[in-house]
Amino acid sequence: MVKYFSTRGGGEAVSASEAILKGLAEDGGLFFPDHIPALTKSLKELSEMTYQEVAYEVMQPFLSDYTEEELKNCIQNAYDSKFDTEVIAPLVYADGAYYLELFHGTTIAFKDMALSILPHLMTTAVNKNHIKNDIVILTATSGDTGKAALAGFAGVKGTKIIVFYPKNGVSPIQEKQMVTQKGDNTFVVGIHGNFDDAQNGVKKIFGDREFAKLMADNGYQFSSANSINIGRLVPQVVYYVYAYAKLLKEGKIAEGEAINVVVPTGNFGNILAAYFAKNMGLPIAKLICASNENKVLFDFFRTGIYDRNRDFVLTSSPSMDILISSNLERLIYLIAGNDGEKNKELMMQLSSSGKYEISTNMQENLQDFYGEYASEAETAKTIASLYENCGYVIDPHTAVASCVYEKYKAQTGDDTKTVIASTASPYKFTRSVMAALGKQDESSDDFVLADALSGLSGVKIPEAVEGIRTAPILHDTVCEKDEMAEVVKKYLGI
Repeated sequence: MVKYFSTRGGGEAVSASEAILKGLAEDGGLFFPDHIPALTKSLKELSEMTYQEVAYEVMQPFLSDYTEEELKNCIQNAYDSKFDTEVIAPLVYADGAYYLELFHGTTIAFKDMALSILPHLMTTAVNKNHIKNDIVILTATSGDTGKAALAGFAGVKGTKIIVFYPKNGVSPIQEKQMVTQKGDNTFVVGIHGNFDDAQNGVKKIFGDREFAKLMADNGYQFSSANSINIGRLVPQVVYYVYAYAKLLKEGKIAEGEAINVVVPTGNFGNILAAYFAKNMGLPIAKLICASNENKVLFDFFRTGIYDRNRDFVLTSSPSMDILISSNLERLIYLIAGNDGEKNKELMMQLSSSGKYEISTNMQENLQDFYGEYASEAETAKTIASLYENCGYVIDPHTAVASCVYEKYKAQTGDDTKTVIASTASPYKFTRSVMAALGKQDESSDDFVLADALSGLSGVKIPEAVEGIRTAPILHDTVCEKDEMAEVVKKYLGI
């Protein structure tokens, strides 16, 4: 049975369901499995399975205190007609790479892949652990997690969800998706600040012991829907295994043949999931970490120094506008040889000075990774060239990955077959996409641009966009970054 420990060395081992309920360890660390289990089925066997069947085989070893019936029930409730394609995560070949489309869920971003199942994992965990309190999901978002979490938890009994987002740091469609969210248990707040401010505020609330006691006295306890929650990370491992299985089934690769994976990266959860898949035995050669102009990860992989002391850049790929990549802590813990004290020391340095440097030995443990970044101009150029070459339209985040992949090939000459994580629908970023294609009309709103994009691409406007076109604004609360705790108390009436 896999148990979970804090990356900072404190506290006792907990079960998977307990880790999912807590979200964050009490010492501020992230939960990490005592070992990464191996795949229990052969690649050939996996290639004959549906997405739901692959999900069970990948997740079961990690979530070993869930019964077969419980986990299969969670999976069936998550990966159903909410997705607009039966295959859940299709692969599309375009211009020399396989694009893994992770945006066919209700909010048209990859966060749906994990946040469709997290509420089911969490409510099952509540029952398993005989929890009497209501669970309050507290989450910061750079644009996509917020809406996907809101959609997942809306109307779920015994839960409330509070989402903080940077007021001027998400796309108009992303904001409209959140502020029109229905559900008596949902609450959305814009903050005057950037994503890191929102994330730091949430972490501060999580770490406040007095606040936790006040919550408990009022029948509540916090959990998180961010990728810091192991219940977010484990479902993300699934789609990399599934992508490989599909390539094998279609005869694009031979069994055991290695592939490369490219991931547009902000908080580091999505690429860490690919690294977990590799450690489970999936034949992945290089993990290519693609950054936008907030290139803190590119600099880290190049130098071994993580330094958030730099200007924060607002880009056309806002979900990657992040200078503190929370999930990197799990990788640091791993390359330090699961040394909680060493990791804690580095995280304290990050907190106090905004930077840390890993040892030469730790750097040598990063050989599986390659980091690069794309400028805003390069991102736009990539969107245009892919459309011109093969009529395929991608969003700015996917374009960052595509551009970085071209740089990787030019620098290394590596022609290994490659999967690019396509993390959002272009309809979520119509203004940026249409501008890149040279079709933007400044006077048009994002919905007019969506109509134009549909005409260009021949792809129907997703319901996630169509449904909010005329939807009323239901959430209009805005606060300063140091008022977040008071806003939470007010909403909960405590």
